[in-house]
Amino acid sequence: MARFLIEVPHEEDEIACIRAVKILLESGSHFLTHADFGCEDGVHKAWIIVEADTRSEARNQLHPYYRNAATVVALSKFTLEQVEELLTHHGS
Repeated sequence: MARFLIEVPHEEDEIACIRAVKILLESGSHFLTHADFGCEDGVHKAWIIVEADTRSEARNQLHPYYRNAATVVALSKFTLEQVEELLTHHGS
């Protein structure tokens, strides 16, 4: 199963922040109830890491209100050996 970072923006007013937190907490999904928010630092977004088979499946874990505005990014990790192999392959 792949891991995805989902970034969920919302409007920049206090009610919108409260609504975003409430909707994500009420979703019941373990992943969504562990969202991190940037509101108190002036960045009106939530970030969530989820596991899913596809990007579409990851997006569908969100409440429909936020699905279209969300950015979903597939996450990867690399070992030092993989990086060395990539550098060798690309002649650097």
